[in-house]
Amino acid sequence: MARNELVPVQPDPVEVLFQRAIQNVRDDVLDNTYIREAVRVLQVKGYRSAIGSFWNAVVDDLRNKVMHRSLSLFNKAVPQKREIKCYDDFQNLVNDDDLIDGSYKIGVIGWEAAKVLRHAKETRHIFDGHPNSSEPSVFKVLAMFDDCAKYVLNDPYPAQVVDIDDYLATMATSDFDRNEVALANAITELPEVYKKELINRLFTAYVFEGSPTELRSNIELVAPILWKVLPKELKTQIVRRVDQEISKGNATNTKDAFRFVRLVKASAYLTATAKKYVVQPLVTKLTESLDKWDEEDKSIKALAPYASIIPPDLLPDYVTAITHTFVGKTGFSNNWARTDFYADAAAARIPKMVESFDDAASAAFVECIRTSETLRRRIENPNKLNRLRSLANVVLSRISDSFPDKKLLESLVDTDREAEFWKLAK
Repeated sequence: MARNELVPVQPDPVEVLFQRAIQNVRDDVLDNTYIREAVRVLQVKGYRSAIGSFWNAVVDDLRNKVMHRSLSLFNKAVPQKREIKCYDDFQNLVNDDDLIDGSYKIGVIGWEAAKVLRHAKETRHIFDGHPNSSEPSVFKVLAMFDDCAKYVLNDPYPAQVVDIDDYLATMATSDFDRNEVALANAITELPEVYKKELINRLFTAYVFEGSPTELRSNIELVAPILWKVLPKELKTQIVRRVDQEISKGNATNTKDAFRFVRLVKASAYLTATAKKYVVQPLVTKLTESLDKWDEEDKSIKALAPYASIIPPDLLPDYVTAITHTFVGKTGFSNNWARTDFYADAAAARIPKMVESFDDAASAAFVECIRTSETLRRRIENPNKLNRLRSLANVVLSRISDSFPDKKLLESLVDTDREAEFWKLAK
């Protein structure tokens, strides 16, 4: 090598890593006082101070993001001795663990970020908080920098969350935006604590007698969208509030509570008490309304949403009632040429209800065929037997392979095995 040939200067690997960490923060954070301090002390190997300064930048950024997101939401997520109203309150009242926990709960950071930040906080606690700890290596410092930059200092500000009181107030007016796409986008972004409070407030408002029509209408739009993103335990908690309304004895409020459950399609979450409360009167009404077609139509319409959750002790009466309603009666009319009569609207709904049958309900269907003198008299008419046959086809598709009366159902649906059916039905 010639004497005058220049030897290329190799970049300091530590400096390269440091610059990479700094480049991974948002532009608006680069001028942060704590970041500038970290830069200065790192250059003179003040590793402990660099860790402390960089952590302070993280805490500062989290506080500002929480304030931007929603202070009221943070106060609900991690209650403090006193309500947090401004930046200085974080300084005086909120420790780093609560700040990380609250930031995660209200959606400022994600689950992974919360885990990494707790580790970074411990790094700061050990090396900047305890002067007798071992000297941190530059790579320990830069690893912490890299994590904090990735999960906080490079992460943009989260979307703001509206105050629930303001949101519900707007829902009670004609100014509420009913665009379903916008609603779905907004609701799916909500943190869990916000979803919990919102769905409970919606339920309370819906069952309150004094709620304005505009609010009820908007709840009927919002609640099903919100329900789709709720965890199972929260859905269970909401539906159990129906029992609380039952115990209060206000029939109107109880009726609205059940209506809310049907609105969000959550009848499966009803308790045994609630199921019996709503189903038993409907079954009794249907039984007493045989051949009163308008009443049958109304009763079946009211029963249909609960077809899959009929309490076991009500199954025999329920199955008997809907079977009689579907088959109808034979008669005559001065106005119509037909002799095959049944409640048209009810008959259209019943096959779908039978699709919810299990072996227990199917056994009740067979028992009705064997024991109901009214039904047996009516199916002596071929038209009525055909109606029962069409219902039996649905039942047959619902039973298990070990269903004990499978042969009876098979003979019923087969027109060539009618004699066998009557023999098995004895």
